[in-house]
Amino acid sequence: MNQSHVHPLKLGVIGDPIAHSKSPIMHQAALRETGIAGEYKALRVTPDQLAHQIAALREEGYRGINVTIPHKENVMRELDELSEEARRIGAVNTIINEGGRLIGRNTDGIGYVRSLKEEAAAKLEGRRIVVLGAGGAARGIIYALAAEAPERITLLNRTTERAEALAQEWKDLADIEALPSHRAAEAIQHADIVINTTSVGMHPYVDEVPLDPALLRGSEIVSDLIYNPLETRLLRQARERGCRTHGGLGMFVYQGAYAFEYWTGVPAPVEAMRAAVLQDMNGSPEIKS
Repeated sequence: MNQSHVHPLKLGVIGDPIAHSKSPIMHQAALRETGIAGEYKALRVTPDQLAHQIAALREEGYRGINVTIPHKENVMRELDELSEEARRIGAVNTIINEGGRLIGRNTDGIGYVRSLKEEAAAKLEGRRIVVLGAGGAARGIIYALAAEAPERITLLNRTTERAEALAQEWKDLADIEALPSHRAAEAIQHADIVINTTSVGMHPYVDEVPLDPALLRGSEIVSDLIYNPLETRLLRQARERGCRTHGGLGMFVYQGAYAFEYWTGVPAPVEAMRAAVLQDMNGSPEIKS
């Protein structure tokens, strides 16, 4: 597909809630910047409407659909094909309509890793990485990190069993271990990069931290998937301790950029997309992907 297609592109994002999504602002900016005719809509879809809505979007000729909470897992059964990464992660955030055939992909992990490498850690090979959390967000991140050949990925999670199950499931991808939260000091003592994949510290609970910053040596890169606020309390305290920090805005922009490229075949105008989100955020207290 290229810019010469005749019909305007139909794109959208489904979720519930969806009113505060920044995806329409970001993708409309991308369409404008590339000169591609099209529209990107936010569509509120409740769980009981999901199957009907996916069928309707297929019928209406939507080229691409982003998927956010709470549909990333359940939408998989409505699709014709899943990419390897979507199947292994167990979640879809991007749907591509190829002539009526719906293909599910997951761009969260690759979007995050691209952002991390460009903004904080150019080389992930041989690094010791600690991941806080073992939920849905963590799965996409860990899957993409494993492809970068780190020395070890250590999972810290309140429910150790969940982290252990994930480490066992993906032992073929990388050296992944799970530790209980009370062994956080031990894990972080040897970490090059610490990544928060939990929602602890997200607006409106901005005073919470997922980790005692006193455990940080000051030489680590500390990364947080949250981008509302742009600098979480964890990142601020890590920065004050001398750590290099990395926020979640880049992940949101790059997961969208990969989706845009899948839909259009055109390089995504990343800076225009980022600028549009930042400009909108300046007047908006609440952000959801």
